[in-house]
Amino acid sequence: MKINKKLLTLSLTVIIILLIFVLYVFFNIKFRSSKSISCNKDFLTIHYIDVGQGDSILVQFNEKNLLIDAGCPNRKVYNYLKKCNIKKINYVIATHPHDDHIGGMTYIINRFPINNFLAPKAINNTPCFKKMITDLRKNNLKINLTKAGSYIPFDSKLSCFIIAPNNCNYKNLNNYSLVLRITYNKTSFLFCGDAENLSEEEILNSGYNITSDVLKLGHHGSKTSTSDRFLNEVNPKVAIISCGKGNDYGHPHKETLKKLKNKNITTYRTDINETIILESNGTKIIKRQ
Repeated sequence: MKINKKLLTLSLTVIIILLIFVLYVFFNIKFRSSKSISCNKDFLTIHYIDVGQGDSILVQFNEKNLLIDAGCPNRKVYNYLKKCNIKKINYVIATHPHDDHIGGMTYIINRFPINNFLAPKAINNTPCFKKMITDLRKNNLKINLTKAGSYIPFDSKLSCFIIAPNNCNYKNLNNYSLVLRITYNKTSFLFCGDAENLSEEEILNSGYNITSDVLKLGHHGSKTSTSDRFLNEVNPKVAIISCGKGNDYGHPHKETLKKLKNKNITTYRTDINETIILESNGTKIIKRQ
């Protein structure tokens, strides 16, 4: 059978052109998505940043930014904020002075304009904590010492309420963690830092409303946090666990995962799902793909 050479050449040319076009579209989209992460100002957008065995959360609303913790002593959070095209941070919260929560603060404090810096009345003797204090002073930033019962005036359309710490004298630094509940119309989010069972009991005894759609578990999913009573009171639909792959602590602990499974709570983990982005329009919460 004779093959029409002109037809064959034309077919190959069309295939090559289509292949080039597909590759161009693929790599162009990939490049654009990796270069920046956009945010709809009418949505409450929450980024649970994958920082390995640590914590960092970016909250965005109405072109304003609130950062909770900055992960370990590296540039991961700084690089992520640059990827999000962040120019200024309205509020920075250091939940407590452990290195896996404040380690990356030096890059944040020295490279972004910050309006307000919040932390509990707790100190640590680590180089990371000392460096953070030095950087704050160098940039003329005052630490607003914060405790339960305080509101953060982040935006008039949101309620940002501190529900812990409820004491000022803990043996365990984790229990100094600032615990924040953010409400946007009918949706709510709870951020627990590394608060453990003692702090959870104090929160429950305080009478604060802690029912929330989304719970960022305390202490990376450790069994020393997220008590049965606390989990029942929060009654979340979604749980977020920030932890590193193959970490030395075994986080999240199997006891915690079992509790979440028994209550049919949808669970996302940064060691599996990497950075998790949730968006709320005030009525519905969706996970960005």
